[in-house]
Amino acid sequence: MSTENLQDRKHYVLVHGACHGRWSWYKVKSIIESSGHLVTVIDLAASGINSKKIEDVDTVSEYSQPLLELMATIPSNEKVILVGHSLGGLNIALAMEQFPEKIAVAVFLTAFLPDIQHKPSYVLEKYIESVPAAEWLDTEFFESGNKTAMFFGPKFLSDKLYQCSSAEDLELAKSLVRPGSLFVEDLTQQNKLFSKQGYGSVTSTFIVCNEDVAIPLKFQLWMIQNGGINDVFEIKGADHMAMLSKPQELCDSLYQIATKYA
Repeated sequence: MSTENLQDRKHYVLVHGACHGRWSWYKVKSIIESSGHLVTVIDLAASGINSKKIEDVDTVSEYSQPLLELMATIPSNEKVILVGHSLGGLNIALAMEQFPEKIAVAVFLTAFLPDIQHKPSYVLEKYIESVPAAEWLDTEFFESGNKTAMFFGPKFLSDKLYQCSSAEDLELAKSLVRPGSLFVEDLTQQNKLFSKQGYGSVTSTFIVCNEDVAIPLKFQLWMIQNGGINDVFEIKGADHMAMLSKPQELCDSLYQIATKYA
């Protein structure tokens, strides 16, 4: 790679959603790397091939530890493009709060988007209120330590998350998803708000997926308004798993965001 290209080289950090793992980014990682950029994908605690079990992880901070440890290793003169999918929005929010100076731009991909006016649990609580119990289909919920854990069933995966994705990617998900949690119990006990100086100081963008039925378009738009996000991108025909159903379109949006902010 030439010196000029090295200067244009961006570093993308990709954070998965609940019950998923770094495996869900396999298409996007290879596309971005083939363009000469650096991509880091992680497994959050008790996710993917991370050795912890969900029973051993009680707080969002513990769940986010692999991401926070990674951010601590980013050199002080480097800024990353931090992308959070779905529940991963809360994980990247923690990283934004702790390491705002290391993030060029944060990208919420049909992700939970906290604000600086309400408790960290606010958006999740609004979401849970908006979803009728029947909409969870065959998702299993069970007590795990001090929290409610969940495991996505095959019908929920096919009808709510992967309805625009390939049969192969759905099969991959069925074999690789693990029990997870929304950590609502932990979040509702946290009275400390995300700060304007930390989380609120990082430039944030939102990518809307218009065929998402897990976090419906109406709720995505409400979060964007509530969070005061001005820069919004849309991927048409993308279900909740845009990185699998529309990987090239997602990469194109990420390139646009990186060109503008990084």
